[in-house]
Amino acid sequence: MSIPDKIKTWQMTKPSDPKSGDKGVMTLTEVDVPVLGPGEVLIEIAGCGVCHTDLGYFYDGVPTVNAPPLTLGHEISGTVVAGEGGWIGKEVIVPAVMPCNDCEICRSGRGNRCLAQKMPGNSIGIYGGFSSHIVLPAVDLCVIDSRELPLSNLSVIADAVTTPYQAAMRAELGEGDCVIVTGAAGGVGSHMVQVAKALGAAVVIGIDIDDERLARNLQYGADAVINSRELDVRGVKGKIKEIAKERGVPHNYGCKIFECSGSKPGQDLALGLLGFVGKLIVVGFTVAKNEYMLSKLMAYDAEIIGTWGCLPKYYPAVLKLVQEGKVKIEPFIETRPMSTIVEVFEEVHDRRTDKRIILEPDF
Repeated sequence: MSIPDKIKTWQMTKPSDPKSGDKGVMTLTEVDVPVLGPGEVLIEIAGCGVCHTDLGYFYDGVPTVNAPPLTLGHEISGTVVAGEGGWIGKEVIVPAVMPCNDCEICRSGRGNRCLAQKMPGNSIGIYGGFSSHIVLPAVDLCVIDSRELPLSNLSVIADAVTTPYQAAMRAELGEGDCVIVTGAAGGVGSHMVQVAKALGAAVVIGIDIDDERLARNLQYGADAVINSRELDVRGVKGKIKEIAKERGVPHNYGCKIFECSGSKPGQDLALGLLGFVGKLIVVGFTVAKNEYMLSKLMAYDAEIIGTWGCLPKYYPAVLKLVQEGKVKIEPFIETRPMSTIVEVFEEVHDRRTDKRIILEPDF
């Protein structure tokens, strides 16, 4: 396997300024391949998914840990081409967040929110997934022992599928649960629906504002869908009651709600749906603010839970769900050459695609 002298990379040299309207800048450049430290490997990238988080950094003023210029991208799959410990030649999925594994948070089992964690495209120097190669610690890489799908396609597991799985673990989702997913038609929401069903939910209700995308949810995990575009919270509750009655599950208590839209309307709706002994798990991100009467949590004995990324230890289980066909990724993805990154970012930002676009290096 060839080891390059340079890493070819698309750097965000300047993010957009939402206040002034100045557009961000992506620049194709080369950087030196760093000397590998203890436990580090060099990965030749097969594919990197374009995530809502990347758009937040580029368009919405969401700050990165390391200031630009840096390369975005954290949904990565590839092949190890350099490093020690028998890693060379292994195909891997890179965890979107990599804990230090040596702090109190990590020891408590919550390493996905480790304060010293590393995230490609954010807090690992200038390095991210929209590149030819990346240097990373090997300890938490998820090895792909066999596969039928192209290696690049499996990159979306690194966030779009593992993030919902972590959310399900935080919710203690299990057999017989009633699950509601707001933002069900999006990249994370569509996989949240599938993960919930794969883990045994009795009924999964997908909520969004696009009939065509909601119809797709019905093919992949959702038992029922609701278009909330013309409905207020009361109207949505009425629809949920009808569905629950048909399915023989309770509608007014114990539901587990996963907010995946990362939008103010979606979060407002999810808050309004939270009921007795229910759980709301906030999966999507937005800079918008919400108003909620916290005393409802006391009165309902309910919970609002945040979730971030996914523990690396869960990645093999998620990969298995995909390999066994219990979670489908092919209908939700599309590959493009990485040279089209500028156009792809605009397309995804403008919501002109219903697919998770994976960029494949074509340097």
